[in-house]
Amino acid sequence: MKKHKHGLAAGDIQPASPDWTIPQGWENYTDTEHATWKTLFERQCKLLPGRACDEFVAGMQDLPMGAEQIPDFDEVNEVLLKRTGWQIVAVPGLVPDDVFFNHLANRRFPSGNFIRRPDELDYLEEPDVFHDVFGHVPMLMNPAIADFIQAYGEGGLRAQQLGFLPQLARVYWYTIEFGLLKQRGELRLFGAGIASSFTESQFCLDSDSPNRIRFDLERVMRTLYRIDDFQETYFVIRDLDELLEFTQIDFAPLYERAQAAPELQPGQILPTDEVFHRGTGAYHRKAQAH
Repeated sequence: MKKHKHGLAAGDIQPASPDWTIPQGWENYTDTEHATWKTLFERQCKLLPGRACDEFVAGMQDLPMGAEQIPDFDEVNEVLLKRTGWQIVAVPGLVPDDVFFNHLANRRFPSGNFIRRPDELDYLEEPDVFHDVFGHVPMLMNPAIADFIQAYGEGGLRAQQLGFLPQLARVYWYTIEFGLLKQRGELRLFGAGIASSFTESQFCLDSDSPNRIRFDLERVMRTLYRIDDFQETYFVIRDLDELLEFTQIDFAPLYERAQAAPELQPGQILPTDEVFHRGTGAYHRKAQAH
């Protein structure tokens, strides 16, 4: 399992520069670290066909990313910049919200330059190079996602000033990190938090436990999420172009209504929800019992 969120100061790490960027230090990766990447990469590549959306698979195929070694950001950026104008920048870990949003607003995706230990394959305190590069970068090759995440960065800077950051963060969480979409009549994953997780990429589509609900912007702004375990609810967008449609909406009145309304628990279902699958909740009940 992973624990992931943006926006916390990265512990006691002091930034080397005002934007927190550091060299990737590719030459410093050890054989063990490259081997960890290989293990993670190969098992996800076996698992994701038929689960990940077409756009994720296409992005993977077009990137200089393979099993044998951790990708070199410079090589990845050469392809990514030409495709959508995005680039990866290395950071030492989680960065403050304003730094994170400023990078996204300028089409720079902050990636941890470290990789998890071999004994932590399925649990992560903060996002590493596998989550950030394998999980996020294939989707950044897609123009709709590329534009949506830039707009999210711009919107994040505004939401900070207006005091609505929790509401906006939930939109990112339930789309870019843990989003599902419909493709040829079936549910597919596109969120990076799922795509980079061996266990959650199975749970989100196969388990009877979680809810799978049609995405509604204002409803999602009110919905709390899990950072310590699988999601209790996954929201399903129509297609990636729906994310682009969100960038044309004035979020301010939605924020105000969402903030004034009661917060919703992660597993809660409303009478107004369009439910694709009503979950049993069995997994989280069992987890709470322990």
